[in-house]
Amino acid sequence: MKHPIEILEHYWKFSEFKPQQEAIIEAVLANEDCIALLPTGGGKSICFQIPALIKDGICIVVSPLIALMQDQVNNLKEKGIKAMALTSGYTYDDIDRMLDNCIYGNYKFLYLSPERLQQDLVQERIKQMNVNVIAVDEAHCISQWGHDFRPAYRDIKTLRTLHPSVNVIGLTASATAKVVEDISTQLDCIAPQIFKTSFQRPNLAYLTLDCEDKYFKTVQILKKYAGTSIIYVRNRKATLEISGYLNKIGITSGYYHGGLSPKEKDTQFERWTANENQVMVATNAFGMGIDKANVQTVIHHNLPESLESYYQEAGRAGRNNENAYAVILRNTSDEKNSKSQYINGLPDIAFLKNVYKRLCNYFQISYGEGVDTVHNFNFKLFCSTYSLPSILTYNALKILDRTSIISLEERFKNTAFLQIIIGNTALFNYIEKHPKQALIIKVVLRSHEGVFDHSTEIFTQTIAKKINLSEDEVISHLTALNKAEIVQFESSKTDAQITFIEPREDDKTIHRISKIVSQQQDLKKAQLQSVFDYIKNDGICKSQKLLSYFEEIDSKQCGICSSCLERSKKSVISESDSKTILTLLKTDALSSRKLEALSTFNSEKLTTILTNLLEKELIELTERNTYKLKTS
Repeated sequence: MKHPIEILEHYWKFSEFKPQQEAIIEAVLANEDCIALLPTGGGKSICFQIPALIKDGICIVVSPLIALMQDQVNNLKEKGIKAMALTSGYTYDDIDRMLDNCIYGNYKFLYLSPERLQQDLVQERIKQMNVNVIAVDEAHCISQWGHDFRPAYRDIKTLRTLHPSVNVIGLTASATAKVVEDISTQLDCIAPQIFKTSFQRPNLAYLTLDCEDKYFKTVQILKKYAGTSIIYVRNRKATLEISGYLNKIGITSGYYHGGLSPKEKDTQFERWTANENQVMVATNAFGMGIDKANVQTVIHHNLPESLESYYQEAGRAGRNNENAYAVILRNTSDEKNSKSQYINGLPDIAFLKNVYKRLCNYFQISYGEGVDTVHNFNFKLFCSTYSLPSILTYNALKILDRTSIISLEERFKNTAFLQIIIGNTALFNYIEKHPKQALIIKVVLRSHEGVFDHSTEIFTQTIAKKINLSEDEVISHLTALNKAEIVQFESSKTDAQITFIEPREDDKTIHRISKIVSQQQDLKKAQLQSVFDYIKNDGICKSQKLLSYFEEIDSKQCGICSSCLERSKKSVISESDSKTILTLLKTDALSSRKLEALSTFNSEKLTTILTNLLEKELIELTERNTYKLKTS
């Protein structure tokens, strides 16, 4: 059996493991159940990928994130490792063939969503596989106390009944003790080994800065720290506006959001990765698969929705262990705006029912039907058709996705339908004089049956690849053929794909998830309040405040965050200052108010002196909140 370090060097070209990785790998190889809490950039995937490569058989990986599944599968394929992901959009026959490949084709990794695991065909074929490890990514999703609970995760136990002797590893970037306990219970772990690294990032300075003009402050930061940067913003419009502004003043910048086509995303990402653009302005869609080590600053123009998401987004800075900066720009309107976006934008059960019914009607799904049907979806058109508010509607769709009523995959796509409306002879007479259009028509005829008989969906991207044209050029030629009354051609752009997971049952469907929805919305409110507490409390080290949220209570002040830096400015304390207070306390214990009255110090300076004397253990605080000299 190969040693884990050999696998690491061969496939990943690293000569040593990150903290905890080797211990986790050894536990997995020893067939122990494990729960691994590793921060963003901690290398979670290696913890199950290396044991799976050493063991005979295939590793089943359950993940809720299509983008992450595809990213990991692509990375494995680039290393020459056979892996596949059962994402949405595949037909029954496709899945049947792919699962056969997993059984007979020496595949090492099968990635799937918890919803896909519910299918009988999938369970039947997994039972036939030689499974060596079960890996559950984003394991906090299995807990009702987790920050992104997905009920379908509760069905992962099925894997343990299919392969009772196979060990499981649950992985997450953040989880409280209560969530870890719930993960263990829900995954049916037996005496699980629990691995947790510190969330402390000693090279990362957490800065919360007051500013009314966020554009001006952003430019100041980007000029002071001229390395690679990410700016997180609230919406798609802001990515374009801020990126455009930065480019105008000479700071190279790109933008990234969920509405871009895969090609546009790749182009923007590659320019940023290659350091052609200093800055990426993005929504939180910019997250999965980002492993650029030299990010110097991460700037949040708007408040994050939770400290979990903030820690992950901020943590994309400084992975090379060089000094890095995570900056939140705050002003007086932030709290109101955040409540408007994250709390006021939460749909109630009545609105959720309305959106679900409208969605079923939009796709003409009958009561009791619709399971596994896949539909291209234009969000703006849907909202305008039913006069629905966009933010509430989007959040409603995300809830339906998380609770496994539908699967919502946000992606740009051209949908096109074509029918040839003239006879064979007339068609070929026409295309003889139009060679480029002739190529398109020939590809359509060879790959789509029935185009003379009825309107047929065609795939313009596939046609474009076959004849070496851009997709826009193909659409342009087909539009010309439509005007010439050779074909009937309809094209539209979609920004998502929706798969119905459950049959339509209207109110009954929503009633089943109403309790979960209410609980998760209460959790979101509590999480946002934690963000407000974090940004407003400048008296405590920002790193300590963040670590205490993740239940690390013995941390030390970082010395480099905005709170520590501000405190150090005020902490220039002379010996005579300290002596003045110590002299006043010689006769009796005194309150801070009394000390301020008896001295010449203002309250701010006095607080600094008292804190300093407490840290040096020269004084102590009594039960009555007064200060007295500490006795040995």
